[in-house]
Amino acid sequence: MATLVDGPDALTGGKDTPAPEAVVVRFAGDSGDGMQLTGGQFTLSTALAGNDLATFPDFPAEIRAPQGTLFGVSAFQINFGSTEIDTAGDQPDVLVAMNPAALKTNVGALKAGGLIIADTGEFNKRNLEKAKYEVNPLEDGSLEKWQLLAFDISALTLEAVKPFGLGNKEALRCKNMWTLGLALWMFDRDRQPLVDWLNAKFAKNPVLAEANIAALNAGHAYGETAELSGPLKQYHIAPVESEPGLYRTVTGAEAISLGLVAGAQLADLHMFFGGYPITPASAILHNLARLKEYGVTTFQAEDEIAAIASAIGASYAGQLGVTSSSGPGIALKGEAMGLAIMTELPLVIVNSQRGGPSTGLPTKTEQSDLYQAVYGRNGDAPMPVIAARSASDCFEVAIEACRIAVEYMTPVMLLTDGYIANAAEPWKVPDPESFKPFPVTFLEAKNGPNGELLPFARDEKGARPWIKPGTPGLMHRIGGIEKNPGTGNIDYSPASHQIMTDARKAKVEGVANSIPLQEVNHGETSGKLVVVGWGSTYGPIYQAVRRARRKGLDVSHVHVRHIWPMPSNLGDLLRGYDKVLVPEMNTGQFKTVLRDQFLIDAQPLNKTSGQPFTIAEIEAAIEAALA
Repeated sequence: MATLVDGPDALTGGKDTPAPEAVVVRFAGDSGDGMQLTGGQFTLSTALAGNDLATFPDFPAEIRAPQGTLFGVSAFQINFGSTEIDTAGDQPDVLVAMNPAALKTNVGALKAGGLIIADTGEFNKRNLEKAKYEVNPLEDGSLEKWQLLAFDISALTLEAVKPFGLGNKEALRCKNMWTLGLALWMFDRDRQPLVDWLNAKFAKNPVLAEANIAALNAGHAYGETAELSGPLKQYHIAPVESEPGLYRTVTGAEAISLGLVAGAQLADLHMFFGGYPITPASAILHNLARLKEYGVTTFQAEDEIAAIASAIGASYAGQLGVTSSSGPGIALKGEAMGLAIMTELPLVIVNSQRGGPSTGLPTKTEQSDLYQAVYGRNGDAPMPVIAARSASDCFEVAIEACRIAVEYMTPVMLLTDGYIANAAEPWKVPDPESFKPFPVTFLEAKNGPNGELLPFARDEKGARPWIKPGTPGLMHRIGGIEKNPGTGNIDYSPASHQIMTDARKAKVEGVANSIPLQEVNHGETSGKLVVVGWGSTYGPIYQAVRRARRKGLDVSHVHVRHIWPMPSNLGDLLRGYDKVLVPEMNTGQFKTVLRDQFLIDAQPLNKTSGQPFTIAEIEAAIEAALA
């Protein structure tokens, strides 16, 4: 029997209530309740329905936290609608809470008047105690500012799968499919793609497939019954207007993997990926391992140092070497990055940032590795650094990292973060012909003016030639010791070190000549305030600036992709504003770089909670800056 407690406003309006332009739904439960799977499949159905969307998977670091505990809660948030979606949403409109711990850790984020769907079957004395509840919140009136729909999902699931003879534990694993069925009904989603997926997933165990499909259908049927009796309404969210083309849902890790493959093909190279498993970067290795037919070799090394060393070896041998990690692993790779800079070999290093330092927050997002990326090596070791702003942007940024690496014979660091790596959004698959190839030319004959070999002679970009080992007549020395400016022979005389240090620095600074000038993402080229962002802060900054401008505030948005070197016009552009505000998920690292390079009074807006910025937080900061 369902219990409905009325709140001031919610999706449970009357028949004439218009469908909203966008809805935020959060699924939350124990880390064994399958919330990430539920969210992922709801995302698939939402994409097939033609809505724009953005997701935020939020799960604990523990492999399997104790059941029912507060720190074992796993959540998946999706913002979808018939309008442009740039973030996973500030506050959920709907919270599906599978147990007391999920309710306690997530209800504070729920919009006033929002809808709580709770499984009363899990609100027993033991689970309430684990969640630190003294009394049942479903019964004490503490949730009165929200709509509450409470019913025994566990019992309803057991009843739905009873004909299949499953044990109690196996039967309750179908709860997430029951919940998904209800969510599909609420937002008028087609079940057939999910049915097909379940049949494929459990092809070797058709009983499990049938049981999960039965649970899915039972949840959907419950929605129809609940509507007839009044408490719950169905909404149809219209498709968003989109350009014609081929679309797919993509996560940041998937887009980076595809972009790296595309970049290697545009360079006419095979790709070698050396990696070591680490959250949240492991998905890149998993995705690339499935792309071997595109000339990709993947190697899971015994540690982070071996991973980057193998990638450097592959670049030395004439392939595009790639490695990836997160902050702790990037720290371990530091000496080898210096080797790649000293040997001047192309290498792409993907850093999927997470909360730190040390082990820190393995499954939470942060942007706190910017100093590490720009400065974090011994000696003067300059390296280009670029940052992706969204899951779909990762594709183009990965291609750009490959281009810079091979054209300038340098390692390049590509920054993403845990939010981008795991989040999903629709992506219009680009036309391959729209990307300009940058094929590599290997040196095949001696290049000196007197017929000698000069492996460290430089072209107009400052790049040295790339020589495959074994090329007849082109044997040369290479390594981490300082070398002669032309011959590459060991030479650590004062003059040689000065020349080579200056040459490496000038080469990296010269990358600025091949990147676009900085544009204003939204607003004007001068004014009272500019909000400068980088990486995954793009969505909330863009929406906050757009809202502020609708209120008549003089504010603009500039988002920087090339972190080092920065676009050549960026300093002059920022000096055209009275104030500069820099939101970032660290203690002010990019703000400091901007101050250092351009002597502007950039002001920080910092957040290090492991959660992305909300639109409201940045909007409030804009209003305060202009007050």
